[in-house]
Parts: sequence; C-alpha cells; structure tokens
Amino acid sequence: MTPTRPLRLRPGVILAILLVVARYVVPVLAPDAEIAEMPLALLAMIAGVLLGVVIVVWWLAFSRAPWPERLAAPLLMMLGGVLTSLVVHESVRGGHMGMMLPLYLAPVLGLALVAWAVVSQRLPDAIRLATMAGAIALSCVPFALLRTGGVIGAGSELHWRWTPTPEQRLLAEAKPEAVTATPSPGPAPALAPPAAVPAAEAASVSPSVASEPRPGSADAATSSGAASSEAVARVAWPGFRGPHRDSVVRGVRIRTDWPAASPPEIWRRPVGPGWSSFAVRDNLLYTQEQRGEEELVSCYRLSTGEPVWKHRELVRFYESNAGAGPRGTPTLAGSRVYAMGATGIVTVLDARTGAKIWSRNAATDTGTEIPAWGIASSPLVIDDL
Repeated sequence: MTPTRPLRLRPGVILAILLVVARYVVPVLAPDAEIAEMPLALLAMIAGVLLGVVIVVWWLAFSRAPWPERLAAPLLMMLGGVLTSLVVHESVRGGHMGMMLPLYLAPVLGLALVAWAVVSQRLPDAIRLATMAGAIALSCVPFALLRTGGVIGAGSELHWRWTPTPEQRLLAEAKPEAVTATPSPGPAPALAPPAAVPAAEAASVSPSVASEPRPGSADAATSSGAASSEAVARVAWPGFRGPHRDSVVRGVRIRTDWPAASPPEIWRRPVGPGWSSFAVRDNLLYTQEQRGEEELVSCYRLSTGEPVWKHRELVRFYESNAGAGPRGTPTLAGSRVYAMGATGIVTVLDARTGAKIWSRNAATDTGTEIPAWGIASSPLVIDDL
C-alpha cells in the first residue's frame, strides 16, 4: 500500500496569520491611517477577501489533501454563502451595495478552512468531510445573527439583530413633546421680493460674534448655559451648504486649540435618523428626520433645542447602506421652508408655524422611479421657481 503523504499545512497557516493581521489587527491599531489616500480599513477589507481566495487556491493546488476533500471545500463554502444570504438581516443582505456578506464572509471561511485542516488532519476521511461541513456551517452562523446600522468609515456598524436600533430606542424612550400646534393652512404667505431674499439670507454671522466671551474667561459662565438671543438672531444659514452653497461661514474666526479650550456644550437632543443637515434663521433651526413610519420636517429652537413644530408625512424610506430617513436639507426662502423627502414629496411650509402651504410628489409628477439610494435633493429657490 502507498502511504498517504501528510498535508502541506504550513503555507495555509502562514496565509491565515497574514489574514488575521491584515484584516483584523491592523485596522484596530491604526483605524484612521491611509495609504496612497485610501483608508487603511478599506484596504484591510480588500486584503481579507484576497487572502481568503488565496487560501482556497492553496487548498486546491498545494495542500496534498485527497481530491474529494479539495473539491468539497470550495463547493461547501459557496453553498454556505448562498444559504446564509437567504436568512441574513435585510441590512446585511443589501449592505455595501449587496456585497457586504461576501466581503465579510470570505476571510472567515478561509480561516475556518485552515483551522479545520490543522485540527482534523489525523481523523479518518469520512469524519474529516463531516467536520469540514460543520466548520463551514459554524463560520456562517454569526452572520445570520447580525444586522448593520449602516456604513461607518470603510466598514459597517454591527449589532445583534435582536437588539433595538437607535431609532427604536428613540421611539421607546421619547416623551410627549410640547410642540406648537400646527394651524390649518390659511392663505399662502406672500413670497419676499426676489432681490430681498438673497440680501436677507446672504448675511453671515456678524464679526462681533468672534469677540464674545471665550470658554474659560470670566464672562464665559454667563453665556455657556444657553446661546445668546442676540447671537442667534444674527445667524443666517438658509439651507444646504449655506447662503452661497459653498460651505463657507464668513466673518467668523473659530479657535482651534480645542484640547486646551474646547467649546462648551449648550444642549443636546436625540433626533430620528436621516442625512439632513440644518437650515437656520434667527432663533430657529430646521431639519428632516424619520420617526417610525413618519417622515418629519422639524423645527427646533436654536438657543435651547426645544421642539417648536413638526410636520409629518406618512412615508418611510430605507436602504441598508445609509439607513432610514430623508436625505435632503430644508431650504428657507422668504417666509417659507421648502423640503423634499426621500420618496420625492416636496412640501412647502410656513417657516414660523409649520402650516402646510402646498405639497407635491415630484417622483409621481415626473414619472420617475425612486432610485435605490432614495431622492437626496435639497431644494433651490430662485424667484418663484
């Protein structure tokens, strides 16, 4: 009888060690590092997949394993991936444009194959095949138990799928808010003259804001508890990226020595998910958020964070890369606030009371299918358009 040659395990073990270091250790040690302007975390994810594939190549071509075992391993891996994709949470199934499961599962399957080969090398052939299937199945199980809260950096924010999401915690913990009642829409307020809107909204924070008490000064204690009503009255940020759509705040100098003198926190308030930024005028700020099955345009007091009014639409958009909620930012023009939701609902509200002036569905009006990412438009107001 021809004696069976021992498995050639050393290359597989070396590849497995490299995979662990590149995919899991390096991103922890240097989470913000970049190579050639590419995030190291993204390169680590790519390296994990490539090394997982190289481990399969080693197993097929150089492991000296019996051919039934060599062929069974990649077939069982593909079968495990397909079956896992049927039971994973929808956020994992759609994450990274549908590639999250392969990107995360491939390196784990490679490690499972090497670990199984080392542990089972002296077992009988029949038991080896059975334990191979078990090892691959066990490596797939954790992915069926996870969900993702969306993309964070180059990876995904992972949670157990049975735990409540931040939005669910917000809805469970939210107390009734004393929100100003929205009156029934009356006659539409007249728009400000076209020339008057840019003049009012182009005004940035006054240079005098830079001379307000600095944190740590003798006068700072009287101003750190709440924003000065005079200061907030000078703020004009009418929508996405500011009055000139260039993301520039003019006339203000901001201290940068925050480790020595960090700005004091004035208030903090949880809001629903969404990708909306803020529009600000006087002592009011406007944003969009999702709360359960309702998409909101919300108005809060800039000085205290207390809610002023909320306009609700019974609609919800969700996709796993960016989560739930609206994608645009409200726009202030004249006495109105304009907002577009993730499903194309354009709503025009009275900026002071939240009363609805008119509403249309841009997607329906134009016969447009809502894209996979949702509609992410922030309205631009020019004259009466």
